[in-house]
Amino acid sequence: MSLIPAEQHFAVFTAVLALSAMAFASERTVIGQKITGTVVVILLAIAAANTGLIPHSAPAYSFIFSYIVPMLIPLFLFQADVRRLAKEASRTTAAFLVATLGTVAGVIVAALLLDLSQLGAASDLAAERREAGIVGLFASTYIGGSVNYAALGEITGLSQDASFFSAATAADNLFSAVFLSVIALIPGAQWLTRRFVAHTASSNVVLEKPEVTPASIVYSLAAAGSIVAITDLLCWWLDIPSWRYAIMTIITVGIATALPQVRVWFAGAFEIGVALSFTFFAAIAAGADIRAMISVAPLLIVLVLILLSVHLIVLLGVGRRLGLTIPELLTASNAAILGATTAPAMAAAKGWHDQVTPGVLVGVIGYALGTFIGTALFQLW
Repeated sequence: MSLIPAEQHFAVFTAVLALSAMAFASERTVIGQKITGTVVVILLAIAAANTGLIPHSAPAYSFIFSYIVPMLIPLFLFQADVRRLAKEASRTTAAFLVATLGTVAGVIVAALLLDLSQLGAASDLAAERREAGIVGLFASTYIGGSVNYAALGEITGLSQDASFFSAATAADNLFSAVFLSVIALIPGAQWLTRRFVAHTASSNVVLEKPEVTPASIVYSLAAAGSIVAITDLLCWWLDIPSWRYAIMTIITVGIATALPQVRVWFAGAFEIGVALSFTFFAAIAAGADIRAMISVAPLLIVLVLILLSVHLIVLLGVGRRLGLTIPELLTASNAAILGATTAPAMAAAKGWHDQVTPGVLVGVIGYALGTFIGTALFQLW
């Protein structure tokens, strides 16, 4: 029996919000910046659940999985204007496709070298389907981000094993932070960079930041909810429930491309998505058992190390052949592995100002591609 009973729905949901708030606050500290707020909220939720502060399972968590998680897709993708991407970030888009290839190659190599069927044993999946699910899961998150990870967790059924899912999330985020440190050092390695085409800065395209207003927040939530509802109706009418996230992605990207002004109408949608994604990670982590997490940690660490190593080898090898520059390749890799928020920050810090806007744009496209590619690998493996 936890201090906050599972039946106290509002209290449990408030606890999840409080843990999310503490995680965001931790990002103002040196440690929080290094391990990321995502890892912090996972650790806090695991600690709170395993010390009896909050329940391991509760209807409030089911509310988050059923109603909040699906809305993350449209909230993240309202910026996914494909025409703008083709116009303003064509070379970085090519680099991002190379990064995507590297991720797919990395997860396949890891799956061939390791017995991944040991993971996710508490889910309802058979051993061979668990392996397929893990391939799709890690491909999705290292092409897109947390929203794709959440979607593939539901599609594959691996989110049923809370201990594995939380441990995988922690490994993903911790080693992503290490990976960021590695790629940040590459520009200083003259023996490597001299083998690549010299980077000539193109015109610096500025991505305007529309004003966030109470109206734009309400518009964002209403539009995201409408897209989810329409998608669910289509899946129900056509009897294709497994296509839910794919259809949702197509609808949202179609709207963002056909009506570029939605970036202004739905200002703040991306930030809402980031905030709500923390509640998802807290709810998942609350169901985790510490002993079960420790038992799968070594295999997960090796999996992520192999995946990221192959990703980097493919990125640099293929990118050099295609005549792409180091700033283009590293910005794209950052967008794939860590997402649309860190890629422009690294580009700005390195002085690659012409890569700031492309970093945002290809990161958003990663959210659009991640679920498709992850689902395809899960189905075909």
